Amino acid sequence: MAVEREKMNAEVISVLPDKVKIVVDKLEDFQLPTEKLKVGSYVRISDSEDAVMLAIIENYSIEIVDNKENESERRYILEANPLGILRNGIFERGGDTIAIPPKDVKPATRDDIDAIYAQSIADKEKFVFANLASNPEIAVPVNGNKFFNKHIAIVGSTGSGKSHTVAKIIQSATTIKEGTYDGMNNSHIIIFDIHSEYKAAFPNANYLDVADIVLPYWLLNSEELQELFLDTEANDHNQRNVFKEAVIDSKISYFKGPPERKDRINFDSPLLFDIKDVLSFAQEKNNEMVQGKTGPKQGPLNGKLSNFISRLENRISDKRLTFLLGDEVLHTTFENTIKQFIGYGNSKSNITIIDLSGVPFEVLSITVSLISRLLFEFGYYYKRLRHSTNPNETINNDTPFLLVYEEAHKYVPNSDLVKYRASRESIERIAKEGRKYGITLMLASQRPSEISETIFSQCNNFITMRLTNPNDQNYVKRLLPDTMGQLIDKMPTLKSGECLLIGDAVIIPSIVKIEECNPKPSSNDIPYLELWKQEWLDLDIQAIVDNWRQ
Repeated sequence: MAVEREKMNAEVISVLPDKVKIVVDKLEDFQLPTEKLKVGSYVRISDSEDAVMLAIIENYSIEIVDNKENESERRYILEANPLGILRNGIFERGGDTIAIPPKDVKPATRDDIDAIYAQSIADKEKFVFANLASNPEIAVPVNGNKFFNKHIAIVGSTGSGKSHTVAKIIQSATTIKEGTYDGMNNSHIIIFDIHSEYKAAFPNANYLDVADIVLPYWLLNSEELQELFLDTEANDHNQRNVFKEAVIDSKISYFKGPPERKDRINFDSPLLFDIKDVLSFAQEKNNEMVQGKTGPKQGPLNGKLSNFISRLENRISDKRLTFLLGDEVLHTTFENTIKQFIGYGNSKSNITIIDLSGVPFEVLSITVSLISRLLFEFGYYYKRLRHSTNPNETINNDTPFLLVYEEAHKYVPNSDLVKYRASRESIERIAKEGRKYGITLMLASQRPSEISETIFSQCNNFITMRLTNPNDQNYVKRLLPDTMGQLIDKMPTLKSGECLLIGDAVIIPSIVKIEECNPKPSSNDIPYLELWKQEWLDLDIQAIVDNWRQ
């Protein structure tokens, strides 16, 4: 080992708050036998005390200098970003305790690097789904409590491995156990799947698509109801007043509770009402005749509600909206509606996949809004129940939920358009308050710059994969809490499955490689060339059209 140190001719020539400059005379001698030195490699810098600074090489340059014999030689100038101090095998983030000048510089060993991650998190809190990109043998754990009880953002361009990352994290979370017991663990994850990707990755999940979901319109709040049934752009007060009156009257007529509570029923009460009652009420008002001084005359709303009635009739007869407006929603219960989304239905499951691919775009925001709001309020009332049962309870929710919003920019965009208002308000509320009630978010998007900034800025942990769009790159840079020098600039060049892992849950920002998930989500990439090379394929156009018309 002594001979090896003599060969490593390197020294620190500059120490800045966020950078260390190292000059190396012979690069071939300044590397370990098992690893070639490169950008992203780790170095250890030590003094005479029992402390070692670990740093990561960000860039290098080459200088041509003359030696004593007047011969030209190359010198390598390495710039490294300090990560922290390794003291007695324990890594401490921050690097202000190295004496000046440092005495020894050499490449970090695997044990040095492993100490950064292995000792940083208590075993009971370790959660692993990735390895160090520069050394795949080194696992990079996150603090599972800090990772899941704070919101997570996963961003990356198409083909960067975003869906595989989501699947790997969820697969790991639903299989970990403490101790030995049979059956499922206590994880609860709801995936809003807009492209029907995740059924393949979770074959045993509670799977709901438009054919299975029962989502009663009578659970919509006042804003969601108006967005669904009224032409909000027209700002027609007659429509709004008639609609509100009819909804409240129908709720009162169906109410089976104590008579004294009828007076408390309002537009927002989550109570059963029949939209056909609302249609009948509107038709009566539109055709109403009243007694005047000289005989019958048209009522004040006669003929003024035709557009409203037409819209109601179209909604009610639209077969695509059966999951929301069909007859079955009048016969389900609030309890069963909640159970289907949280995995407590007929067959219990850690994972519920809500396949949104068949939901018409015009009601996508309302669908996401209602389900999200129900889950938030479930957490809120569960916390109230726990604390009323035991006022000294310190855990708000012993069955916390993770809501995964795939392609979140499609229904919570950074937009003020009315059609996105419902979902934005529901998810922004979860982003700001959900953690108090055991409800956290995982946002996955290929266009982070288009996501509501209110939601995105509430995330504390980021998995940033390859991003090629400059707007998205700048947006992420601006919102990340810790840019880790020039690491963030690597976003456009990350390989598929590689990402920058950063946030409260990881000891230091790191470029990692996500472990393979098994099974994998369905790929959206169609092998055009391979398919086009095959023999002509006849299509059953009639079957497609019949399915289209259903």
